[in-house]
Amino acid sequence: MKDIEKEYLNELVRLDISQEDADKVRKILTEVGDVSDTLANPLVTYDEKRNIIKKLFPESMHKFIMSAIRDGQIENLCELLEQYNDLLIERQGSIKAVVRYVTPLTETQQADLKKFIMEKFVKEDVDIEYRKDPDIIGGFILTAGDIEYDKSYRTSLRQMKETLQTKAAEYVEGGASKKDSKSKNSDIISVLKTEVKDFEVKSGATETGFITRLGDGIARVHGMSSVMYGELVEFENGVRGIVQNLEEKTVGVVLLGDDHGLTEGSEVVRTGKRAGIGVSDELLGRVVDALGSPIDGLGDIKAEDYFPIEREAPGVIERKSVNVPLQTGILAIDSMFPIGRGQRELIIGDRQTGKTSIAVDTMINQKGQDVICIYVAIGQKSSTVAQVVGTLKKYGAMDYSVVLSASASDPAPFQYIAPYSGTAIAEYFMSKGKDVLIIYDDLSKHAVAYRAMSLLLHRPPGREAYPGDVFYLHSRLLERSSRLDDEHGGGSLTALPIIETLAGDISAYIPTNVISITDGQIFLESELFNSGLRPAVNYGLSVSRVGGAAQTKAMKKAAGNLRIDLAQFKEMEIFTQFSSELDQATTDLLDHGHMLTELLKQPLYNPLPHYEQVILLYAAQHGFFKGIPIKELREHRTELMNYIRSYGQDIIAELEENKVLTDELMERIERILTAFEE
Repeated sequence: MKDIEKEYLNELVRLDISQEDADKVRKILTEVGDVSDTLANPLVTYDEKRNIIKKLFPESMHKFIMSAIRDGQIENLCELLEQYNDLLIERQGSIKAVVRYVTPLTETQQADLKKFIMEKFVKEDVDIEYRKDPDIIGGFILTAGDIEYDKSYRTSLRQMKETLQTKAAEYVEGGASKKDSKSKNSDIISVLKTEVKDFEVKSGATETGFITRLGDGIARVHGMSSVMYGELVEFENGVRGIVQNLEEKTVGVVLLGDDHGLTEGSEVVRTGKRAGIGVSDELLGRVVDALGSPIDGLGDIKAEDYFPIEREAPGVIERKSVNVPLQTGILAIDSMFPIGRGQRELIIGDRQTGKTSIAVDTMINQKGQDVICIYVAIGQKSSTVAQVVGTLKKYGAMDYSVVLSASASDPAPFQYIAPYSGTAIAEYFMSKGKDVLIIYDDLSKHAVAYRAMSLLLHRPPGREAYPGDVFYLHSRLLERSSRLDDEHGGGSLTALPIIETLAGDISAYIPTNVISITDGQIFLESELFNSGLRPAVNYGLSVSRVGGAAQTKAMKKAAGNLRIDLAQFKEMEIFTQFSSELDQATTDLLDHGHMLTELLKQPLYNPLPHYEQVILLYAAQHGFFKGIPIKELREHRTELMNYIRSYGQDIIAELEENKVLTDELMERIERILTAFEE
């Protein structure tokens, strides 16, 4: 038997495919010849093959059949299934056992367990499957045949709790008098000691604690001396919390839910795992909360993996340079402040200046670009988030997007963990080699939520009452954005954090912190917005520190001195605003500046493709819009692009494929522009 056949047989055994499902697949492949031929045909796309598999074959076999297609084994599948059928018949005398654990069993423990099962069921062979299950807290659960041996910490804790509740109920029902209250109390204490001793013997667990103070979503917990910072703990009402303060005798825990039913003395149990979120491809197109639970009413999301919300950023060795553009579709940004895949570009400005609109436009422009988009709403109104989701659905962007919302009505801990949870989802897709765009809307509210949480945890306040580690709060988040090299999957994570300023003050505490962390900023100004320049980008204060490295050669050549021309125009406009007579050179400069300013205006949710941006900039810089009244420029450019789409498809195709402006291509663009003018 070939090695690859052995691998596939082992995979069928691991998946525990039933004989019925295996026979059904074999029957379809043998009796319907077209199916096997279609699945083996390299001209049929994977998506088409996946749809055929979903419609015809049992769900348990979907992934296995796709693997066989990728490895070119689809033609041998019938033979493999026959061998698997023979194997099942041979193994009818064996028994299947499942062991759920938290800490992996040693080889000696596994051998002893196998021996015990074989003796118990008098079988010649036994098949044991090991599954990691953090929810049982510790110990293990063995399921063999129809018998279950539960030696988990979780069950031991529940039994201890039930025993103590029973004794307490007996004490209350007995109506203890003052005379016998002492003996009753000693009985309860002895029961408690016995239960704790038994629990330690049975499970070896000592990591539980109890609440000493509770209020405002913060619990002070005594005990759990070995607990980690950022670890998940579980309260007796089922609510979970994250450990934030580690002190000598107590820990400070923030609750991720309602404290209803909890009081001083309530029990807290370690889970042994850091706070994280369940991730899978099913998240695409969904709206979830900060814990990854769906809030869009479209059903549950099945998690394939568990990613911690706090994770160390990739090292310098794992990264590669940022040189692939991430097109926003916004002419003013792509031409002057280009964003590269793996970059962190800050969007900053006062409220109601179009910050979210730029982010949403960028998400819409990723359609067909093979980029996954994550939108994290922090402290926003639920109606605002619903409006964003509605816009994304309208333009078909939700198919490749995930919206994570911690609304203004959610507790501060939810708003605190939201961007980290969103980044964990993004890292899941990045680990699969995908390019991911994540938008944090906005980190100002995130810092405010962290300040509220820190003050409740009695951490010392610093400047503007923010805790001293508020810079580290955002730096450890944004450092996770990077472009990985091919050895580490080749994926990328691009971040667009949003910061809200007050009266345009970018020198405030949080804005300066985030500006120093990011690779550039797009500054939006209220005055420009109110004057009708939208997007209201301030070309003087905005910058991309990656710059031309993240720009196509065609865009770099077409944009030319655009930013310098606009700067000269602004200076000259201020200088000549009170002048009555101007020379021809100054008039031409002002006319050119007014034309460029009008050209850079762009309506909402109307991102421009790369080729259109290049052609418009080329036309503007080579005088093809000269003499056209400003009011007619928008209509003129629309007619121009319609003309080029009709008669210049070869130009568009070459620009999109090569993204380079050669001399020959520029000549063709000039000819078609001249033909349109005539």
